[in-house]
Amino acid sequence: MSNAPDHSPAAVSSKAAPPSDAVLWLLGVTAFLGVYSPQPLLPTLARDFGVGVAEAAGLVSALAFGIAIAAPFVGAWSDTHGRRRVVLTSAWLTALLTASTTFAPNPTWLLVLRFMQGVATAGMLATAMAYSAEESPSRPGAALAGYVTGTVLGGFTGRLIAGLVEPLAGWRGSLAALGGVSLLAASILTWKLPPSIYFRPVLGWSVSRMLSPLRDRRLIAAYVAGFGVLFSLVSSFTYMTFRLDAEPFGLGPTPLSMLFVVYLLGLVFTPIGGRALDTRGHLWVMCVGMGASMVGVLLTLPDWLPTIILGLGAASCGVFVAQAAASSFVGARATAGRAGASGLYLTAYYLGGSAGAVAPAGLWQWGGWPAVAALTIGVQLLVVMSALKGWRGGQAGSGAA
Repeated sequence: MSNAPDHSPAAVSSKAAPPSDAVLWLLGVTAFLGVYSPQPLLPTLARDFGVGVAEAAGLVSALAFGIAIAAPFVGAWSDTHGRRRVVLTSAWLTALLTASTTFAPNPTWLLVLRFMQGVATAGMLATAMAYSAEESPSRPGAALAGYVTGTVLGGFTGRLIAGLVEPLAGWRGSLAALGGVSLLAASILTWKLPPSIYFRPVLGWSVSRMLSPLRDRRLIAAYVAGFGVLFSLVSSFTYMTFRLDAEPFGLGPTPLSMLFVVYLLGLVFTPIGGRALDTRGHLWVMCVGMGASMVGVLLTLPDWLPTIILGLGAASCGVFVAQAAASSFVGARATAGRAGASGLYLTAYYLGGSAGAVAPAGLWQWGGWPAVAALTIGVQLLVVMSALKGWRGGQAGSGAA
């Protein structure tokens, strides 16, 4: 495969437009349709397969772990071979693997397919962050926030499809529908995604070069923050589905999927956070986002559905804003090998998501939702402390510290 960039700047008009917000949204939607779509199905899958809470939550963890393992390698490959081809290859492979989960004969095979789906998805996630920042040099924070907004919409849509289809066609029908929508999204992305204009290949690859961002303490702080950000989101929504499936609520898959309507608040608040990144800075946005999320988790403690919904809305919006801050910081700080640095960020981020799905299981069995909420808030405090210690006084893009 050639080391040439996706699209030589010499062959492109200097007036070529950056990717539109709609394209960045589409990129985020395509990447996230299948990532957490099984969440409203987890109680049903646990009953149908005869497994416990931890085993069912592993279906979320397996995909996140696949992303975490593959992201730095795919990111480094993207730095060498270009953005667009990696994004599109990843989109098609992810769609095909999503469709294949329909035929899993047992939970072990479903876990394996979900892990493979995560490996494929890593190509989109690692490369999309770099693509968004590079191709919108005049507004990188807003562009990254546009992509993150698309991931919000994709995550909500995947869960909604799963919950609405399950009563009509079972969980296999839900996964088949998600596969079909993923194939459609990959087709549209192939048609609409512009070539890279500003991409410059990083010649040569080595493990030391791939790991070079770990020499920058400010990037390490961003990676720690990313771990905690996704841990808190996944732990909250994964174990909340089990809480609301049981008495006194007794919600089924369709009502549980509607719970994720609160994600749509992210469509409003994430772009606001993106604009604040370009004016107030990464640290300020991170602290505000995590503060809102901690307040939201506290609101979920009473056994009253309205406050639970309000709390989940605040918690998720805060996480989306914090994710935009952390990922944008990585894109701005890592001026060379940007996708490789983003790949390491995604490794930390999705290790956090994988841990958030399974680590609270023992606390859930011991102390129920209050115990899980306490762990979640503790991790969120770690995020704030990491950002305060690592980012204060630093300038993104100023080189290793």
